[in-house]
Amino acid sequence: MATKKTTKSKSSSSSSSSSSKRSAWGINKISMYTIVAVALLYAISMVLSLAGVNLKVVSALQGLATAIMVIIVAVLAWKYVRGKQMVWKVLYVLCLLLVIAGVIVPLVV
Repeated sequence: MATKKTTKSKSSSSSSSSSSKRSAWGINKISMYTIVAVALLYAISMVLSLAGVNLKVVSALQGLATAIMVIIVAVLAWKYVRGKQMVWKVLYVLCLLLVIAGVIVPLVV
């Protein structure tokens, strides 16, 4: 009888973990599609650079790829910070502004 209890608890824990794996847009899926899209943008910019296309076009594609990654990470970081104390939210905003400036300034200069 004790074996049946452990079997039931194992099956209920496995069903709850399998239901979490079925989510439509989990963090793993978002990360995979983001890395694929960014890799394609970087590959296109590399080919254009090797072909001698204008440096501004190549830089713009690389900036777009970086911006996509920053947006995804910013959304996920906000989900983490949202329920925290105000100091975490201030740190989030300051870091996000610094990252945005670090992406934009090299493109402009």
